[in-house]
Amino acid sequence: MRRFIIDTDTASDDAVAILMAHRWPDVQVDAVTIVAGNVPVEMGAKNAGYTIELCGKSTPVFLGNPRPLLREPSWAFFFHGPDGMGGMNYPPPKRPPEAEHAVDALIRLTRARPGEYTLVTLGPLTNIAIALGKAPDVAQKVKQCYVMGGAACTVGNITPAAEYNVWVDPEAARIVFQSGLPILMVGWEHCRGQAALDEADMKLVRSLRTTFADFALDCNTAALKAATEWLGDPGLTLPDPVTMSIALDPSVCMDRQKHFVDVETGSDLTRGMTVVDRHGVLNKEPNIEVCWTIDFVKWKDTLYRMLR
Repeated sequence: MRRFIIDTDTASDDAVAILMAHRWPDVQVDAVTIVAGNVPVEMGAKNAGYTIELCGKSTPVFLGNPRPLLREPSWAFFFHGPDGMGGMNYPPPKRPPEAEHAVDALIRLTRARPGEYTLVTLGPLTNIAIALGKAPDVAQKVKQCYVMGGAACTVGNITPAAEYNVWVDPEAARIVFQSGLPILMVGWEHCRGQAALDEADMKLVRSLRTTFADFALDCNTAALKAATEWLGDPGLTLPDPVTMSIALDPSVCMDRQKHFVDVETGSDLTRGMTVVDRHGVLNKEPNIEVCWTIDFVKWKDTLYRMLR
């Protein structure tokens, strides 16, 4: 049984990723830690808790930092709806968040089982950066970290240069990227194009006629509208579930290579840009594995199996 910790700013696509992990046969999710990003931490905890209970699980949820390290919060209600879940107004979960802070939970769990935890981050990296500041040894105790964040040598989704999660807290991302944590960076670009759920894909999901399938589409109604009308994508883009599919089945990522990656923190124009030295021109030690190509068919099959 593989052990996961999920760090998330739970809105609609995060919820689908959380659902996938909780339904995967050989994965046990031991904690869901909440970070400020798409929505405030209290709302993120509510959305995560509802999703966990929908799966029939009782995974503890831990509230994390309510704001980025240095900057003001930048919510994504414009993309995910007023509740982060497409305006579905799901009820609060029966189980409230734990009293322990998310950062302390991350440190406690990884120290208790060194080399066992897969860490999947679906939001800004604030909690992870603070945990590494308090306990640098955590970087060596995590088995593998999958980061949904950044844009590798391509366009951003919140500015021309930056992907949202890294842009929200670039200082935190820079700390995490320089920490020695074994990271696979899965940029937002991998949810676009053929990876997006087009009309035929969404019709297939509806045809499954399960609570999970309906939930996956219903909570993403606002995200679908934003992706198609604002970003010009061909359908529903699901960056967090794509990343989760790779964490669940690493073969979904067909091409991964280690490069030196840094994060821009000083410029207003390119704030949060993930600078990937793909050709090694800086002559710096590679620090991050970057996912360059995914198997679109395998990604969608992974999703469909978890929604059945």
